[in-house]
Amino acid sequence: VQLQASGGGLVQAGGSLMLSCAASGVNIFTTKTMGWYRQTPGKQRELVATISANGIKSYAESVKGRFTASRNTNNTMTLQMNSLKPEDTAVYYCIATKGGSYWGQGTLVTVSS
Repeated sequence: VQLQASGGGLVQAGGSLMLSCAASGVNIFTTKTMGWYRQTPGKQRELVATISANGIKSYAESVKGRFTASRNTNNTMTLQMNSLKPEDTAVYYCIATKGGSYWGQGTLVTVSS
């Protein structure tokens, strides 16, 4: 299983970014859970959003209404992030949970005030 995250960058507060996670070795539509986490220096990794195999989505309270996780037919998961805030600055990771947990490398999102 390989997960390749991309799409991070520098954006001003109020702006938008879309992160992508390309998966290989796993079908994102049948995987028990696909998700996004984020981490800032000195803090634990924080759950941002998940999509279950039956399509149920859940979000951290801090991103509800601003972030949208989706699964796409090219076996890619995306995270549309709108109305970004400086506190959204973090390294974002995608994860696939199927038996074990598989992590992609992180992609850095920096939101300037």
